[in-house]
Amino acid sequence: MSERRIGIVMNGVTGRMGLRQHLERSIVAIREQGGIQAADGTMIIPDPILVGRNELKLRRIAETYGLSRWTTDVAEALAEPDVEIYFDSQLTQLREKGVRAAVEAGKAIYCEKPIADSLDAAVDLARLVRDSGLKNGVVQDKLSLPGLRKLKRLVDGGFFGKILSVRGEFGYWVFEGDWQEAQRPSWNYKSEEGGGIIVDMFCHWRYVLDQIFGEVKSVYCQGATHLPARWDEQGKEYAATADDAAYGVFELEGGIVAQLNSSWTTRVFRDELVEFQVDGTEGSAVAGLRNCRVQHRSATPKPVWNPDIPATENFREQWATVPDNETFDNGFKVQWEMFLRHIVDDAPWSWDFVEGVKGVQLAELGLQSWREGRKLEVPALDLGAK
Repeated sequence: MSERRIGIVMNGVTGRMGLRQHLERSIVAIREQGGIQAADGTMIIPDPILVGRNELKLRRIAETYGLSRWTTDVAEALAEPDVEIYFDSQLTQLREKGVRAAVEAGKAIYCEKPIADSLDAAVDLARLVRDSGLKNGVVQDKLSLPGLRKLKRLVDGGFFGKILSVRGEFGYWVFEGDWQEAQRPSWNYKSEEGGGIIVDMFCHWRYVLDQIFGEVKSVYCQGATHLPARWDEQGKEYAATADDAAYGVFELEGGIVAQLNSSWTTRVFRDELVEFQVDGTEGSAVAGLRNCRVQHRSATPKPVWNPDIPATENFREQWATVPDNETFDNGFKVQWEMFLRHIVDDAPWSWDFVEGVKGVQLAELGLQSWREGRKLEVPALDLGAK
């Protein structure tokens, strides 16, 4: 069977997300399974070039995964003759420079969100990429989670009738770093370095809401920096200048109301780290990362409010489990495979840089709403004529 090897510059693989989700669980996993099959039967084999700022880390990562190509020079990597794709999972503040270099080199571009650290910069970058004619994509991994794929199946099948509301809870306790090591890097809590949960999570919430339930029309956000001090990777105390929790209310197309809480300062009393409850006239569902449960109108009990006696019903047992009905792979890997087929076969791909701009727009509006204490409309994007 013939092979089509595709060189991929992977910039930012020394970071947690770039290493674990994109390199190890996506690209390396695809290589280990023998590649993915193109429309003509050719096996597409990704051939990564690892790029980062720390030479020692790059060498160790390459050795761990049996890879031979790595460099600290992006230009050198982009100049390799087999390179077709530039991937970026660096800090957001560094992303624009890398993407512009990839456009100049004529490479397809796939990158993490946010695509830039401001809406103006994101719009400029999206225009540049669009006008270049290069294929491009932004990671929107939550759409490939098993729980949300089941939820989308319910929406598409008309299970809910008229959808009334969406309520989401995301988060967990991120240790301060003094007496237990923090699970997230310190830059996440520094606004001057692009940190903050609004910037991080509102980009996710934009595509989840837009593409599963309805276009976001307005936002009200209350942010908070609940923990003003944290300790960095060297054990040094620093001032947390970015928000570590956000409480958002979104109005969606069709009058749907979504209320999403995001927090790195909450202890989990849920089945999964993120859960969405969707209520409609004909039924309700609760979906997490992997699981989804439903209660149809015909099977809805009639609870009676009586605070004077103990609860007599086990409410969780009154819900039915949505079956898998298919094999679910890692969400990041699923999207990598889709993007590779987009490059080779021109297969459909929906998540371009314009979708990335929408995420940055909602994050910026969320921050503005918090500052001004008011609800804000979400205007239509104008990227201008090509």
